[in-house]
Parts: sequence; C-alpha cells; structure tokens
Amino acid sequence: MAPTLATAFSRRWWMAVTAVIENLLFSAVLLGWGSLLIMLKSEGFYSYMCEGPKNSSGLNLSDASTSALSDPEENLEMNGWPICKDQDEMLNLAFTVGSFLLSAITLPMGIVMDKYGPRKLRLLGSACFGFSCLLIAYAANDPNNLSILIFFALALNGFGGMCMTFTSLTLPNMFGDLRSTFIALMIGSYASSAVTFPGIKVIYDLGATFIIILLVWASCACLVFFNCFVNWPLEPFPGPEDMDYTVKIKFSWLGFDHKITGKQFYRQVTTVGRRLSVGHSMKQQQQPTDLASQEANKLCLSTVDLEEKSKGKEETQSFMKSIFSPIFLLSLITMCVTQLRLIFYMGAMNTILESLSDGDLNTVEKMHMVSVYTSIFGVLQLLCLITSPVIGYVMDWKLKDCQEDGAKREPGQPRPPDKHIQKIMNATRAFVFTNLLLVGFGVSCIVQNLPLQILSFILHTIVRGFIHSAVGGLYAAVYPSSQFGSLTGMQSLISALFALLQQPLFMAMVGPLEGDPLWVNVGLLVLSMLGFCLPLYLTCHSRHLQRLRDERDEDPKIYAKISDGSKREAFV
Repeated sequence: MAPTLATAFSRRWWMAVTAVIENLLFSAVLLGWGSLLIMLKSEGFYSYMCEGPKNSSGLNLSDASTSALSDPEENLEMNGWPICKDQDEMLNLAFTVGSFLLSAITLPMGIVMDKYGPRKLRLLGSACFGFSCLLIAYAANDPNNLSILIFFALALNGFGGMCMTFTSLTLPNMFGDLRSTFIALMIGSYASSAVTFPGIKVIYDLGATFIIILLVWASCACLVFFNCFVNWPLEPFPGPEDMDYTVKIKFSWLGFDHKITGKQFYRQVTTVGRRLSVGHSMKQQQQPTDLASQEANKLCLSTVDLEEKSKGKEETQSFMKSIFSPIFLLSLITMCVTQLRLIFYMGAMNTILESLSDGDLNTVEKMHMVSVYTSIFGVLQLLCLITSPVIGYVMDWKLKDCQEDGAKREPGQPRPPDKHIQKIMNATRAFVFTNLLLVGFGVSCIVQNLPLQILSFILHTIVRGFIHSAVGGLYAAVYPSSQFGSLTGMQSLISALFALLQQPLFMAMVGPLEGDPLWVNVGLLVLSMLGFCLPLYLTCHSRHLQRLRDERDEDPKIYAKISDGSKREAFV
C-alpha cells in the first residue's frame, strides 16, 4: 500500500538520497553514448553494413596489423566484427531516437504527473529501463539478425530514464526554501548519469560479458521498482507555498481527514476562526476554552463547500498564459540552442576526436586514442553532480532574508527585499553565468587542438548541469507549482524537436565537410549568443517589478469603511 504524504515527508531524506543514486545509474545514461557506441560496435551491432572479411580474425583493435595502413576503411575490425562509417551513421540514428524520447516524452509525462503524482510514472519508468536492458542483451546474442532491436531498446531506455529523472524533480518540494538547491542536486545526478556507460565499459574491458552486465543492470532496476513501491506516495508533492507538511501533521486534531492543500488549509482554519468570532460577538457567549473538545465536523468545511467558495482564487495564472509569457518563450530559445549544442557534441564526439588526431597516427592508434578520451569524458560527468548545486545555491541566494509578497512589516523596520524579485534576480545571474560558460565551450571546440578538448569536456559537463538546474529553478520560482511538470515537459518537448537537427548536422559533417567539424562549431557558437536574451529580459523585468514596489510603498492609499454607522475601519 502506498504511504501517505505525511509518511513520505518523514522519509524525505531517504527518498532524496536514493533518488540521487537511482538517477546516477538509471536516468539519462544515454548521455554516455560514446562508450556505449564502442561496446555496441565490439558486439557486432550493424556490422553487416560494413564490407570486410567474414569469419576471420582480420584486424583487431587490440592487436594492430599492417593491413590497417594499406586499406583501413575496408578491413578494420573491432573484436572480430567489421566496422565502418555506415555503421556509425545507423547507430547514431538510434542514439538520436533515444535522446529525442529522453526529452520529448516529458510533456505528456508532466501533465500526467501534475494530475496523478509521480509514483505510477516512476514504477513504469523502472520497469521500462529493466526491459530495455533485457532487450539489448537479447539482441547481442545474434546482432546480424537482431540489430534492429537497438532502436526499441534505446527508446525504452530513454523513456524509462526520463521517468526516473522527471519524478525525482518533485521531491525538492518537501525541502522548503532549499527547493532550488535540491532541484539542482537532482538535475546534477541526472546529468552525471553519463558516467554510467563509461564505468560499464571499464568493467567490459576487464573481461566481463556484455550480456551478463546487462542482466545485472536489469536486476538492479527491480530494486528501484521496489523502493518506489514502498516509499513513494500516490499524491503529487505540493510546493512549499501550497503545503506545510508540519502543519498538516501537528494540526491533525482539527479533523482534516480529507485531502486538502496548504492554501485550502489556511482558508479553512481562517473560516473556522471567523465563525467562532462571529458567534461570540452576536450571541455574547463565552467561547469554549478547549478547542480540541469540539467536534471536528462542526469546525471543518466540506471540500465541496471549500472548492465552491475559493474556485475563483485558486488558479492565479492559467496554463496558456504561462505558455505565452515572455519568460517561458525566451527560456525555450535558450534551451533549444543549448540542447542542440550539447547533443551534437555528444553524438559526434568520436568523429570530432578522430578529426583532431591527424598526423602520423594510423587508424588503430586513433581508435585507441578515441577510447581513452571517451573514458576521460565519462569520468568528468561526475562534475555535474558536484557543480549543479552551485547554481541551485545561486537560485536560493538570500531568499531567507526576503519578504513574502503582501506580507506586513512593523513600522520603523527596514524594508527587506521582495522574495519574488529576488528569485528573478538570482535566475538572471544563473543564466548569465551559464551562457558565458556555453560560449567558452564553443570557442574551445573551434580551436583545433586535441588536449584542449579536455577543457571542452569540463565545460560541456558543467553547462549541461547548470542549464537544466537554472531552468528548473526559474520555473519553480515564477510559475505555480501545479504547472511545473507541464511547463517543464513542454520545454523539453520543443527543445528535443529542435535538437533533432543534430542528425543532419552530423550527416553534413561526415559527408560534404569530410569529417571536419569547424564550420558546424562556428555556426553553433553564433547561435548560442541567443541565450543572452533571457537574462536581458529578466533584468528589465526585475527592475520593472522593483519600480512598481517602490511606487506602491511611497504612495499608500487609505480607504475608510463605515460599519453599521458607528465604527470606522481603516484599510491600507
């Protein structure tokens, strides 16, 4: 049986720690595509597309021969299987499909999660991920006839991984003012999952069987399923502004046996107080001193009555209005450009590294070099987990010292910063810093120097963690928490559709450009300048809000209301 929200709140630290570990091992593992590509080629996936000697040892990656120098394109083999550019293009297409689903599925996923909660999606995601591992293992038994299954396996892998990632983004709602920091931690673990396939490749190089590795991985996905079944509640996690879990636990004696949100809780308690106050003034009777002795059903409003009276106030902003707001539209531009820049580099990384290794290196030595740099790239993915909370800390900067919107302050006290304005200013700093790193990454890609690509790896990893954390924190700060999943899903879908351009860019690079990525990188660098539009607008928007706040404080309006002709009540 699923636990309640109160039980889940008591287990929030266990759920957060396990969610980070599960994201590392099961979420966006396709981001470590470079290492998986080498293993798939070593297992013979789509090797039948290559021309080469069959049923012979030929040229192996582990032991080079002089035939590689004479005709490397025709005779090159890896682990006994022929390899070629046609094979690379087909496998890259499978990666494009999987990475597309990794982001595109988030829109329907977000709508479902906002309505029904994360539990069912997480259970489905862990099951799909485990099945994808079994599917790849089955195809590895006969790659000549079953290579097509890699498309379905990577699609299920991308869907299952995004279910794991997306549902974990709701957990930070239970951590109050540290929500942006925990969102960044979850996104950092999601981005760092690219280290999983490089880690598996190390185990594979040590002699472990590819099929056994996948079977063990599938069994670990079953543990994720069990953990979610035991600890995750059916209800969605309300945001900190909509629910105070401690209040719901401590005030259980009021008799709220039905499900209500924090705002409804506040209105209900306020209405109870008004009823008691009106009853005291009209009947001039002594109010009972023991409130707990009263019957709970006399103090509470029904949920139907509550919804009817507050229906107009409940939705502060419609979903369509949020979709067409300038902040969301500009965040779409930023994410589309950044996603295309990052996804293209991951998909074409092996080819880019080969183009930078010209000189006296023969083909086999190039493959060894690419394997080494791919392993370095995989290890550096852990930087996402380390650096992403930095952006979360920037998004939460000085929020505890801010004033809630509409809150009153004592006369003579200095005016604290407005919390909403502070959130927007924090988001501005986060996006400026992230876009500067993205431009630096683009410049390092243009420089034709192989060792410099390690700096590109570092910048790529940091930007990938920062951009998702910044966008997630911005949506959590600006839009209602009930729309967080839907807005994030819409953004992911559109950016995933835009990122599909990486396949024609890859085809152009290996075709007309003859493997030279220079002009593609120059074009993407120019395109990445569009990312500065969002922080520019956020700066103007925060100044506008601050100006409105100053005008409101400098020119307060006092209204007088006459009640029964005897009392004057002043409202400021």
